[in-house]
Amino acid sequence: MKLTPKTIATLALPLGKTDHIVWDDDVPGFGLRMRAGGTRAFVFQYKLGDRQRRITLGAASAIDVGQARESAKDFYAKVRLGQDPAGAKAEARIAAAETFAAISKRFLAYQEKNRRHRSFLEIQRHLLKYAAPLHGMALTKIERRDVASVITSVAATAGTVTGNRVRTSLGGLFTWAMQNGLAESNPIVGTAPAGRERSRERVLSPAELTLIWRHLGDGHYAAVMKLLMLTGQRASEIADLRWSEISGDTITLPPERTKNGRSHVLPLSTTARVILEEVPRREGRDLLFGIGKGGFNGWHIRKQKLGAAIEATTGKALEPWTVHDIRRSVVTGMAEIGIAPHIIEAVVNHVSGHKNGVAGIYNRAQYQDETRAALQHWADYLLPLV
Repeated sequence: MKLTPKTIATLALPLGKTDHIVWDDDVPGFGLRMRAGGTRAFVFQYKLGDRQRRITLGAASAIDVGQARESAKDFYAKVRLGQDPAGAKAEARIAAAETFAAISKRFLAYQEKNRRHRSFLEIQRHLLKYAAPLHGMALTKIERRDVASVITSVAATAGTVTGNRVRTSLGGLFTWAMQNGLAESNPIVGTAPAGRERSRERVLSPAELTLIWRHLGDGHYAAVMKLLMLTGQRASEIADLRWSEISGDTITLPPERTKNGRSHVLPLSTTARVILEEVPRREGRDLLFGIGKGGFNGWHIRKQKLGAAIEATTGKALEPWTVHDIRRSVVTGMAEIGIAPHIIEAVVNHVSGHKNGVAGIYNRAQYQDETRAALQHWADYLLPLV
């Protein structure tokens, strides 16, 4: 029987059957499937090896028999050429479901287990916020021009540095996807960086440090910032500080919490100890600062409020600065009050200079007495200013 609108109108499900296919005489494998309940759909069936494969072409109520026949002819031709239309359709359906947003969630779950919390939050922001234009696209369909457009847009609105960081995070995602068989190429390859980054040289003056300290107010942000000014440590090392890392008047940062992967012993000045003693302990929480899963992370909002408070008092805003500038300012300030360079390096856990290369392999001295004296000397210098 040739399936036509007229013959289809006369067809009915045979008595006692709940599923039946009427095959077309003209196109091999083309048929109309009828099921109990009244549903009808055009199908194409073919044999692949010793297995029968079937593709649904569409509901009889949605497409006419002529459209279905043309689709069946196309699939039949592909089968004759040795192709597997049903397999290709299933792969396309899977690929369509594997959008950038879906794969990003899997990548971020992997990153959360293998990155420091602060680094993870950066990557999360890059992929979920800045790469939003890619979210609805199938990962395998994203091309170089798509990611280049995102990088250019981010650089224009958030700056060159952020643009470059977003590019790095995108590259990391696609590399991971390739390693896990989710992508065949990395569209980041061949894209240009968002721009050239300038080396940061900002050093806050004693007057600026004073203004910042005096306008910090109370709370976690104030405590974190004051400890950064007193110790010169990296922002994440203090923001994610744990009670288990503090013993008496010493902080010991484990390798997984330091940038260079080395354990760092940090003696505390009297002022730093007082600040820590005033932080209330919360039952069941090892982290000193912040709420939720991580440590303190409200940098942007609090810095804006701090800037507004300073401007309201002085009538003018501070020159642009970053939290990392405090670390550079502490190092510079220590040098200016006569603390030896190798002791400053020990304070801030640098491995350059006298402990770089072969010298670092043999020189394991941590200079704890000297760093303790240096940090107390720095606190004694800073405290009268602020």
